Amino acid sequence: MKIVKNIVVKGIHQKPILTDLFYLENSKPKNIVIFCHGYKGYKDWGAWNLVAEKFAKQNTFFVKMNFSHNGGTVKQPIDFPDLKAFGNNNFIIELDDLKTVIDWVLNNSSFKKEINVQNISLVGHSRGGGIVVIKAFEDTRITKVITWAGVSDYGSKFPTGDVLRVWKENGVSYITNARTHQQMPHYYQFYTNFKKNEDRLNIKNAVEQLNIPFLIIHGSDDETVPLQEAKNMLSWNPNNKLEIIENANHSFDSAQPWQSDSLPGDMDMIAQKTIDFLNS
Repeated sequence: MKIVKNIVVKGIHQKPILTDLFYLENSKPKNIVIFCHGYKGYKDWGAWNLVAEKFAKQNTFFVKMNFSHNGGTVKQPIDFPDLKAFGNNNFIIELDDLKTVIDWVLNNSSFKKEINVQNISLVGHSRGGGIVVIKAFEDTRITKVITWAGVSDYGSKFPTGDVLRVWKENGVSYITNARTHQQMPHYYQFYTNFKKNEDRLNIKNAVEQLNIPFLIIHGSDDETVPLQEAKNMLSWNPNNKLEIIENANHSFDSAQPWQSDSLPGDMDMIAQKTIDFLNS
């Protein structure tokens, strides 16, 4: 298996996009899968490397990426050494980063014999689920889209009332990272950028108009994104497919750090269900 880690792809927002490739180097065109992490996530979180290996072993060209403003750096892609970047992140930057990576994959001559440019799918976890759905709607090159514990509405995640007013007055709000104990900033631009682009960032609108296969995978015991959000996305388009993983949590039993050589059972299951969907 060919594994190339931490490739620096130049983004359009003054920060690099770190990218990993996993594939069998056999000069046979493979379906492309690009994976997008969620909020407070990164491409090397938990068992994502094992997920990538599982896809690659089944003859998929698997790409995973760090969004340029996720808080990681080239030298330290794990966790959040660049909190200023994290605070300046927004959904539009993430959509732009994903487009940049799609373009880079499809136009890279160094592995052109390994990819089927007519078959490119997007997989997104949690907040990344909304990003891949919107991009799949926007970009006619995308042939299938899959969400793992994906969100259905960005607007409902923002505060209202006095909390929003204080955020505006201070220009920044903070959330504690329970694992790293960092105070992670959100600058007020996150909200104003969303409001400015609210129509584009409407996940419901994107789902309703999708005309490609969409697989929604969600745990019944998701403690972060309620199962109802998956059911919402199913209801918005009759062509969608929903797989509910009984008793599964938001991370499908993975955690950071993940020290086993094997995937947790729920994550292994969703990876296989996704591979089967891609091959159907």
